[in-house]
Amino acid sequence: MLDYDVEAARYDATRGGVPRAQSAARAILALVPERARTLLDVGCGTGLVTERLVRPGLRVFGTDAAPGMLAVAAERVGPALVLGDCQKLPFADGCLDAVCAVWLLHLLPDAPAVVAECARVLRPGGVFVTTVDKVAGHDVDSDVDALLAPYRVRRAYDAAPRVMAVASEHGLRRAGEARFTGHGQGRSPARTASDVARGHFASALALDEEESGTLVRRLERLPDPDVPRADPVYRLLALRKEG
Repeated sequence: MLDYDVEAARYDATRGGVPRAQSAARAILALVPERARTLLDVGCGTGLVTERLVRPGLRVFGTDAAPGMLAVAAERVGPALVLGDCQKLPFADGCLDAVCAVWLLHLLPDAPAVVAECARVLRPGGVFVTTVDKVAGHDVDSDVDALLAPYRVRRAYDAAPRVMAVASEHGLRRAGEARFTGHGQGRSPARTASDVARGHFASALALDEEESGTLVRRLERLPDPDVPRADPVYRLLALRKEG
């Protein structure tokens, strides 16, 4: 996994920036009930999405485990941020109306523990909104995808059936769904080759050192190396806590 303290300085510029964040925030808010008065953004990173989760009467908090990411987020979101482990959220049981986790579960082998924690801090009737199937969202049937396909991890940490099964164990039931475009995240061969070489796909691709080198060379030979392919489309699930 990437060192997000190191990655903080370049994170937004390499992740689609404001257009992607705006797209995500609109989709999240569409799934958060109007009656909600508190929302926690788990794994808030640099706060680029968090600061756009704005609605009258809604108080938004953010938490992340990387001090470097939170330092950037603090300039945007202010004091409503807490350094914390997503497996042990620094919030009391049943104290929040809504929780969101965007582009987080796909990174975590312990994603079920995170879903359980999000359920714990929700009030009855509260909603957990999370991205699922992130890697699948990037598959736009491009030449880049064709080279990545043989190495894709088949059992994603954030696979929708897995997330919903765990959610059900903790009293969460499906309440809605949305999709949004990951603006600026279309993969070019050159950028993908660089990301593979840096280990950026550690949670998405099963590669040993030799396979990684081979894949990088094949990507570098594709035509139009600096031209991004189509943007991904991400999937959000809303899960309501019973009671």
